[in-house]
Amino acid sequence: MSHVWVDVEIADIEKRKSVTAKALVDTGASLMVVPKKLADELGLEASSEEKVITGAGIVTLKRAQLWIRLQGKEEPFSAWISEQIDKVLIGVVVLKSLGFEVDPTTETLREKPLLLYAYCSA
Repeated sequence: MSHVWVDVEIADIEKRKSVTAKALVDTGASLMVVPKKLADELGLEASSEEKVITGAGIVTLKRAQLWIRLQGKEEPFSAWISEQIDKVLIGVVVLKSLGFEVDPTTETLREKPLLLYAYCSA
């Protein structure tokens, strides 16, 4: 499967300033990653610093709250701010929270009902 790219609108948490960007859907990532340059442009304020496991090892990244709109659905989310990654990444927590999954046959997003809970009989 090749890469899945989507258009996403990203705004500061108060929705005062927003931009539309191409984002890579990364189902191996949990949250979102926003390049530092874009975070600065939107005026995102870091709320914490956290150690994050990446393909290049463990790095410390700042976390900020932002607002996103993806294919007509919008919510506030946490995102990591990266000086090394130069593109917006959308992780699986964001994807599933908005009710999407990757369709491997079309390499696009498709809507999927949200999971309230998994039922297991003992």
